[in-house]
Amino acid sequence: MTEPIVPVEVLLVEDDPGDVLMTREAFEDHKLRNHLNVVSDGVEALAYLRGEGQYAGATRPDLILLDLNLPRRDGREVLREVKGDERLRRIPIVVLTTSEAEEDVLRSYDLHANAYITKPVDFERFVAVVRHIDEFFVTVARLPGQ
Repeated sequence: MTEPIVPVEVLLVEDDPGDVLMTREAFEDHKLRNHLNVVSDGVEALAYLRGEGQYAGATRPDLILLDLNLPRRDGREVLREVKGDERLRRIPIVVLTTSEAEEDVLRSYDLHANAYITKPVDFERFVAVVRHIDEFFVTVARLPGQ
């Protein structure tokens, strides 16, 4: 007998409305059971994760999908702060960004990103990437607290 799959709380940190829409559609098109919460910049991401202001009582995410190029505080700063915070550091972070720069890849892993994925521009490939992330982190990997 297999255990039922428990929905995963995903925090998408993304400022591009088109990428947010594609991610939402990928979740809906493929009946992903995860709950997707979205914030549009690094300041909001940290407030959400710390349960501050309008995010008081927000559900702690099981997984973070993080763009690097964000307004106010960029993804590198968010990654550094989350992985430096004893209460948050165990949340897996997948950097999902348009940057293919080797410097960004190396820096993200130096800051303890759990994966680095360059966003495909094609919708079908983007959906496939989101599905693979879901399959790995929900079906294959064991997340903290599960």
